[in-house]
Amino acid sequence: MGNKIPISVLVVIYTRHGEVLLLNRADHPGYWQSVTGSCDHLDEPLEQTACREVKEETGLDCQRFELQNWHWQQVYEIYPHWRFRYPEGVIHNTEHVFGLCLPERQSIQLAEREHIDFVWLSIDEAAHRCFSETNRAAVLRVKELLKN
Repeated sequence: MGNKIPISVLVVIYTRHGEVLLLNRADHPGYWQSVTGSCDHLDEPLEQTACREVKEETGLDCQRFELQNWHWQQVYEIYPHWRFRYPEGVIHNTEHVFGLCLPERQSIQLAEREHIDFVWLSIDEAAHRCFSETNRAAVLRVKELLKN
């Protein structure tokens, strides 16, 4: 059994023009998602986790853009094929949702061991392509943010 902490972040990266960035997982091609990652330790601030994961997975620096803590969390059952990463008996993860608003598309530098491709899509197209329901729900929230 692993020692992964079942507290994570999901960061929806989007432009002011309504484009959403999705990443294609290397370990499960066809599983498209936003930036995700677990806390490295229990007292790691969630904003720090979000910025670290964004940098690792896309090469983007959160300090250059508008990181938004949406103060929204989702609890979901960890897929059985990924449970080995967690301590024995852990089957749920708490995911904290963030947004990273960009003025326009940026160059992306993928972490090759994690992702094999990326795509910029409209909000609806991105939501449709997300493999997880929690990610889909987070992407759809961008519509509300851009209305304001």
